[in-house]
Amino acid sequence: MQELVRQAVDFIQARVSLRPEFALVLGSGLGDFANAVDGIAISYSDIPHFPVATAPGHVGALIVGTLLDRPCVVMQGRVHMYEGYDPQQVTFPIRVMAALGARTLLLTNAAGGIRPDYRVGDLVVIEDHLSLAVAAGLDPLRGPNDSEAGPRFPSMNKAYDADLIDLVQRLAPEVQRGVYAHVVGPSFEPPALIRLLRLAGCDLVGMSTVPEVIVARHVGLKVLAISAITDIAVSAVDHAHITTENEVWASMTIVRPKLRALMEQLIPTLPIRHE
Repeated sequence: MQELVRQAVDFIQARVSLRPEFALVLGSGLGDFANAVDGIAISYSDIPHFPVATAPGHVGALIVGTLLDRPCVVMQGRVHMYEGYDPQQVTFPIRVMAALGARTLLLTNAAGGIRPDYRVGDLVVIEDHLSLAVAAGLDPLRGPNDSEAGPRFPSMNKAYDADLIDLVQRLAPEVQRGVYAHVVGPSFEPPALIRLLRLAGCDLVGMSTVPEVIVARHVGLKVLAISAITDIAVSAVDHAHITTENEVWASMTIVRPKLRALMEQLIPTLPIRHE
């Protein structure tokens, strides 16, 4: 894995020499914010060993440059296990961005709201997660471990950085905290699963992020993850509403300006890590 990462990093650094302070992953329908980056965009398909984004709303470009005067590397769209990738492929870009120099990872995603008081358009900062898929064996760290990359048994007790969460809530008190449930997808969750996740203490659900967080912690990145509620998860079979992809895309018109406003406050205030 380390050799594959090195080859990808060498390819990128041959095109741009900037060393990023932080990495930003822009999730479903949120890629427009990448237009604010002053830098060089490289298609995922051009980078050695990089997975190619196939999901709608994921452009599939790695941008290295400056955003709000901060050096960064930005994923304009991510890849998911539901596209047919294994967890190691899904998280390969995280390893590459860390090797480029990023020490903090900001993740965004679209999610379904489980908690009754969530509304479409709400932003939620993730403070913990649950992944039945990871618990069942789809952990991206499964297999041989390279001790130079990270420890064999990294802790997920504090996977999401408490100081960064507090920073978000000082800047934007309306942003809520929640526990994110990760599912593989691509089918939307049946009501029985939503009821199970609610009983387990989950507040929102989505098809990404958790594998990336695990690998980010493995390589020593600080993590902040923000979800945009784009639909309300259905927990009863007799409920009239049917969740659709079009519903999620329509919600983006509400979410995009809120997320952009938050990022414009957050990014200039991110602590700089020197390592």
